[in-house]
Amino acid sequence: MIAGLLRLVFSACLMAVIFVAWTVSARAAPLPRASYASVGPATSVPYGWLDFCQRERSECSGSVLPALDVNLTQATFSKLDHINRMVNGAIEPVTNLDHWGTMLDHWDYPLDGKGDCKVFALYKRKLLMDMGFPRQALLMTIVRDLNDEGHAILTVKTNRGEFVLDNLSDEIRPWDSTGYRFIKRQSQEDPNVWVALDPDAATQVQTAAQKPTP
Repeated sequence: MIAGLLRLVFSACLMAVIFVAWTVSARAAPLPRASYASVGPATSVPYGWLDFCQRERSECSGSVLPALDVNLTQATFSKLDHINRMVNGAIEPVTNLDHWGTMLDHWDYPLDGKGDCKVFALYKRKLLMDMGFPRQALLMTIVRDLNDEGHAILTVKTNRGEFVLDNLSDEIRPWDSTGYRFIKRQSQEDPNVWVALDPDAATQVQTAAQKPTP
């Protein structure tokens, strides 16, 4: 009950800030373009996601849906940019061990305004879905960062390629310009199925159906 109330208050406050910032600062700029990651077969599901789904069953119990991409326009890109920047500024970064007192991977929303990379990515995914972005295009993704350490980001699959929202960068970047080694991510159709990624391959495949601009 208290956790739910805290989540509601935190979400409401942050969404209000995001709306004001987006309304004031949205401006025209050339839309970026990116490639698409090469997706492999189904692979192991991260322990943190399984644990999160045990605690937040409603967040993981959705139906299997057809693949759907974001139709990237100036408006949608501005919303993605503001969500990334605002969440990065709103959450205090803290390690999993310092935050939860355990080495086990703990995924959650920022109920106390703190968290590591998984908390940032999960919360961005939630806020974007609340704004009308399709779940199928918002993919939790596991990579190895520039220090070869495990890291979680949010991949957004669009009709202009795949972009990442990352707590280590306020810039929205094409997935293949991050320098990361991509390991696995959620399936577009079913978030409880994870697929392997080929870090050395990029494709120019046709995109899935597109979601109208939210």
